[in-house]
Amino acid sequence: MEAMEIDSAGKDEAKEEGKGKPVMVILIGAPGSGKSTFCDLVMRVSTRPWVRICQDTIGNGKAGTKKQCLTGAASALKEGKSVFIDRCNLDREQRADFVKLVGPEVEKHSVALDLPAKLCISRSVKRTGHEGNLQGGKAAAVVNRMLQKKELPKLNEGYDRITVCQDEKDVQAAINTYTALGPSDKLPPGFFGQKKSDAKVQLGIMKFLKKKDPPGCSDTMMNVSLEDTQSHATKEKDSNQVLESCEEPKMASVGCSISLENAPTLAFPSISTADFHFNLEKASDIIVEKVEEYVNKLGNARLVLVDLSQNSKILSLVRAKAAEKNIDSKKFFTFVGNITKLYSEGGLHCNVIANATNWRLKPGGGGVNAAIFSAAGPTLETATKAKTESLSSGKAIVVPLPSSSPLFSGEGVTHVIHVLGPNMNPQRPNCLDNDYVKGCKILREAYSSLFDGFASIVRTQEEPCKDKFEKEFKGEVQLEQGSRSGDQKAKREAVCETDMNKKFKSFVKELGPNVGSSGDGNTGGQSRKAWGSWAQALYDTAMHPERHKNIIEMSDDVVVLNDLYPKAQKHVLVLARVEGLDRLEDVKKEHLTLLKTMHSVGLKWAEKLLSENNSLTFRLGYHSVPSMRQLHLHVISQDFDSNHLKNKKHWNSFNSPFFRDSVDVIDEVSQNGKAILKDENVLSMELRCHRCRSAHPNIPRLKAHISSCQAPFPAFLLQNGRLVFSEGKDANHGI
Repeated sequence: MEAMEIDSAGKDEAKEEGKGKPVMVILIGAPGSGKSTFCDLVMRVSTRPWVRICQDTIGNGKAGTKKQCLTGAASALKEGKSVFIDRCNLDREQRADFVKLVGPEVEKHSVALDLPAKLCISRSVKRTGHEGNLQGGKAAAVVNRMLQKKELPKLNEGYDRITVCQDEKDVQAAINTYTALGPSDKLPPGFFGQKKSDAKVQLGIMKFLKKKDPPGCSDTMMNVSLEDTQSHATKEKDSNQVLESCEEPKMASVGCSISLENAPTLAFPSISTADFHFNLEKASDIIVEKVEEYVNKLGNARLVLVDLSQNSKILSLVRAKAAEKNIDSKKFFTFVGNITKLYSEGGLHCNVIANATNWRLKPGGGGVNAAIFSAAGPTLETATKAKTESLSSGKAIVVPLPSSSPLFSGEGVTHVIHVLGPNMNPQRPNCLDNDYVKGCKILREAYSSLFDGFASIVRTQEEPCKDKFEKEFKGEVQLEQGSRSGDQKAKREAVCETDMNKKFKSFVKELGPNVGSSGDGNTGGQSRKAWGSWAQALYDTAMHPERHKNIIEMSDDVVVLNDLYPKAQKHVLVLARVEGLDRLEDVKKEHLTLLKTMHSVGLKWAEKLLSENNSLTFRLGYHSVPSMRQLHLHVISQDFDSNHLKNKKHWNSFNSPFFRDSVDVIDEVSQNGKAILKDENVLSMELRCHRCRSAHPNIPRLKAHISSCQAPFPAFLLQNGRLVFSEGKDANHGI
């Protein structure tokens, strides 16, 4: 294919906007090396516009050709976007056409994921639903064959920059580097990462595959954090053991590992850099310095720097500096969004938010302060006054948010930490007149006070259990050495768990819907679950419907309401009005009559909504592991046309085995006394159309496809009454 150049108009436009050159990153790696995951992690949080060109999905969600990839890459680069070439690209010949595609107006990078062959094989064999259908036993032979032709890239091929990653630590460092690459940033040229001179392509992989699966590995997808994968990869290199991690690391929310998604989280704005005009370079240095100091002191808690602007300079600076310091990106990351709507608009659970306030602790003044006071309602000002009347520069004050606050009930925010930084704006009180020696000292104190306040909140989450233990055992139990130490530990844990179950069930031990959920995909056994405050809303509605105005039907058994954040044109919830029935796992045979009642009510509402719009099709079912407390049945139209459907987790919660059809649940409980549950790991599966099952790289592409897809629904959905549609309508055609 002839070389294609970015037109001059595109170059002029980029210069006018002050943007840097577009970047084309050619990814190199065997199947299972993590190329698609690399793209996904960077594109989730990067402020630079990226496009992923993947040959497995280039043909309208299906496999295409190399020529289509070249055309797609050229088109995206002409629009000023940067591009990931997500193909194996293992030999020089496969890469050459992409290198020749553009001239000097585009930076040409290569990232080689040169990971151990056993790791790539293990991931490829165990994965399911792969975009290119390369999985199972056949994947082993393909990976083995491809690795024998591997040629690592060289600068003389025409690259400006090459990065070679030989383990998960290298991969994470490269992810951090490209995540921090802002629209106007440029990475230094050269070769980074040294290939070991004695490393050889690993042959005889088929022999490895004959080994028995190690403990923890099964056909079921596993929940693996990046940290876990790194440790396993290191273990494999050092001792040549079989890798225990069976799939590529996955992310469940923006820039963070699944294992930390529900951890206590502080969202904070950059202090003093907006209205108080503090120098951005100096401020970013202090933010990274203080985050580095505190991030490992907070256990699994997370720190999130938030800014409303997609092109925020402070976010770009902090990301780059945090990457240089190798700060754990699962425990600290940046996020673009409204700090008062992080959950409802961005899907990010933050139980604590920081407010860059004024010394009077009053609403108003614009910016973050005005937004938080407005969103929290008058209860925040009242609660703040009860704590203190004013605040000194460099100090912070923790204010528990009353449950009546909209931020508490709608966003799950339990605390607001007011913090006051130094002022460099002569139009505001207490201006330091550019005295940055004093200003930097105060800003460091402000972040220390903020993070200390957050640490105190994290500690209180463990104190109820600790206090109970001390009361029960003080003066009564003498700790013994040797064999009895294990018995004492069991007793202590038993007392703590009993107390948590009886008195602290609603205590927010870890903000988030999935804390303590069962990890067994098919178990019916009970497991303790601490529900976050934000997750109590449906329970309160079911138990006290008279307090709520959004009820559309109520009886002794159920309450019906429209979902506050519908994932389709029509999305209704049928709530059970029974204490102790928090989720599907709690359902037993004695609840069979209630399940049938809920189904009957749901069916009635589906038919009612069909009478208003007979083009719709409905499905009734439950989430295996719900995000909200209180058993509830979803009655959802299959158009999925909603601005609230924003990410892979949203989609897969209704279009994977995680969603249990009501009719199947009734059959299972009737026959076995319990429903079959599916593990949350299925939520990380690739995005596929619920009708034709074609794969798509992201939600916008998927939505564009399903809006016009006329394929019939899968056969299993058309059986046993799983779909509800109007009389005379052929559910095989149209939505």
